[in-house]
Amino acid sequence: MSQIGKAIQDIKKNIQEAQKSPFAAKEVLLLAVTKTVDPLRINEAVAWGITAVGENRVQELQKKFDQVEKNVKWHLIGHLQTNKVKYIIDKVALIHSLDSVSLAKEINKRAGQIGRRMPVLVQVNVADEETKFGIAPEETIDFIKEVSVMPNIHIQGLMTIGPLVSEPEEVRPVFRRLRELRDEVSSQGFPGVEMNYLSMGMTNDYLVAIEEGANIIRVGSAIFGQRSV
Repeated sequence: MSQIGKAIQDIKKNIQEAQKSPFAAKEVLLLAVTKTVDPLRINEAVAWGITAVGENRVQELQKKFDQVEKNVKWHLIGHLQTNKVKYIIDKVALIHSLDSVSLAKEINKRAGQIGRRMPVLVQVNVADEETKFGIAPEETIDFIKEVSVMPNIHIQGLMTIGPLVSEPEEVRPVFRRLRELRDEVSSQGFPGVEMNYLSMGMTNDYLVAIEEGANIIRVGSAIFGQRSV
């Protein structure tokens, strides 16, 4: 068994263990983060059961798109500039990083041009870190209300990035807050808005994220090894 194959199997076992938590989702998508990973190694991960990959950069996604197995779903997980939306609107299954009304307007426009209703997650800056993008938790409901009327956008959940800490347990309140915010949004009953997904947790903290309700985890280095750049 290859190193990538073993890593994926180990992560899937860990996911099953974390799903014993009362807040855990019944199904958790292991999203392989492929930043700086070459298509050959991505395809190896696909051969070991990866069904969805996440890219941070539009340019990198474009470059790899035709070199990776066609049955894979692509997610855009990094900050998305409005002028780059047109390059990925027909390629990705889910945008994780909706964080402004201007971006929402551009996604709505570009999706409309190709007759698509684009699935998105709203990125929330739960930890209130200046270096991170995202909507403030207290502004999220108003933001979703404003965007929900755009006909070519389908809000399907929330995403957050936990702060980088030495102990994963320290991130638990951040993930718990996103789950609670998901429930708050759901209670509003906005037409056309669904809270199907909580995208949270990466290599260092995905187990805590699953215990708090994540059903998409974004894992890169635990699958492919540490990035060289």
